[in-house]
Amino acid sequence: MVDVLQRAESRLRTALGEPDARAAVTFLGTERIEVLRFGAGGPEAVVRYATLGMSAAPMADPAALLADPERGPRAELLLSLRSGRVPAGTLDKVLRPLAVLAASPQVEGVVVAPGASLDVGEPLWPGAGFTSVLVAEGGGLVPDLEPDGAREAVRFLPLLPMAPTEAAWKRVHGAAALEERWLRHGTDLRDPLRGPVPLGD
Repeated sequence: MVDVLQRAESRLRTALGEPDARAAVTFLGTERIEVLRFGAGGPEAVVRYATLGMSAAPMADPAALLADPERGPRAELLLSLRSGRVPAGTLDKVLRPLAVLAASPQVEGVVVAPGASLDVGEPLWPGAGFTSVLVAEGGGLVPDLEPDGAREAVRFLPLLPMAPTEAAWKRVHGAAALEERWLRHGTDLRDPLRGPVPLGD
């Protein structure tokens, strides 16, 4: 487990640089989840938050009778936001919701994969118009960590905040349709103050 997390952190540092802050959260009955922050500072800076700990164990299909301790998908989560759009320190409140999402495979037995919706049931940070995220395809910002023996690759999956109307629309039309609509309208998904994309055109 330690080896997987060390390699995952090394991959994050190679892709994003040195973290400027980190925090750890432990939930009852789960392993510790850390959240690393990269690139805070500057009015137009993009701050990135990455979980570390979710990939320590493979995610198991909740329908499986017996979970394999080595085989199965592994992932960490990434969230990118423009830090200068809100008061200093506000976005850092996303640390606990991110840790909650990263712990969900252990706590709820879910498999987090691209196209999935994850909801924390409260604003992602104070004043946020988002309580849920869309899990996007990995491999872009932080390349996958290559397989190690029997273990599958660790994927670094971006999270895209969704407004409630977008989340409801996505449940009907699917993730690809929502992403296409964001693209068509030039939506800045890193803007913490953005409004929902038009859904009626």
